Amino acid sequence: MFKAARGEAVDRPPCICPGGMMNAIVQDIMLKSGCTWPESHYDAEKMAKLALSLYLSGGFENCGVPFCMTVEAEAMGAIVDIGDMDAEPHVVNSALNSTQDYASLKNLDLNSGRVKTVLDAIKIIKAEDKTVPVIGNITGPISTAGQLVDMARLLIDMRKSPEDCHKFINIVCDNLINFAIAQVQAGADVICIAEPSGTGEILGAELFNNFTIKYLNKILDALNDYQEIIKIVHICGKLKSVYNELDKLNCDVFSMDSAVDLKTLRDYIPGKRLMGNVSTHAIGTMNETKVIDLTQNAVARGADIVAPACGLPVFTPLNNIRSMVAAVRQG
Repeated sequence: MFKAARGEAVDRPPCICPGGMMNAIVQDIMLKSGCTWPESHYDAEKMAKLALSLYLSGGFENCGVPFCMTVEAEAMGAIVDIGDMDAEPHVVNSALNSTQDYASLKNLDLNSGRVKTVLDAIKIIKAEDKTVPVIGNITGPISTAGQLVDMARLLIDMRKSPEDCHKFINIVCDNLINFAIAQVQAGADVICIAEPSGTGEILGAELFNNFTIKYLNKILDALNDYQEIIKIVHICGKLKSVYNELDKLNCDVFSMDSAVDLKTLRDYIPGKRLMGNVSTHAIGTMNETKVIDLTQNAVARGADIVAPACGLPVFTPLNNIRSMVAAVRQG
């Protein structure tokens, strides 16, 4: 994985799936490991065992935690429904009414709640198996901001109150940086930032450049002291409206949706490794032959790291994940 991420020669692309936005945990693995949702979201031992179980069962070639995109928002004041075996946690009430309320935003505490659970789970995984790559996951600054303030309100404030909006997102960003660095110090080998709400399809090119690129790079640059860490950014959507902006991202690897053509994107970001972009709908609902075909197509079209295009449906059959990994290994 590390050679592919750094652009070094490899016999085959690795087959991985970060957690968070790109959750890889499925019900088959919960039942196999005895570690189910929602308990595994706030129990470090169960979180670590669940992530390791997928890796040890012929699943993806890494362990990724956490399994949702609400850890940061909850720690900063949003109200979260923790979900169940069929559904990931989700925000039910924002922390603030508008970005103008930024001064009352709660800071993320590294020593309590699910933030601590994630950090402890990374330590447990590393203690169990030092050879497995551990992916620490961070929710992107725009996506986190859109949970702390209603996303519709955030978009209005970006245009009508940009100064307050920048102050607000800067505070969000500083908290995400603290969490990312803590994950690295706990043992994470990779930091993946998932930014589903900060896509060009929602923001347009100008706001994408002024907000998404700016604050993603603030987090990425804060990790420069940890030169051994691989930095991945995932952005959802078709991306066509922001192709010209993507090379500004200071990441090692760019992960994309299944709607994006790998060959086309390569021309716009030639200096980055490309990750993806096998349809999660296909992995979750279609037969193993179709999953193998799509996986082989991703390799043929130039994926440096093969991965699902987004988070896997929780009902995805484990055999489909195994088939995807086997297709990569067999070339």
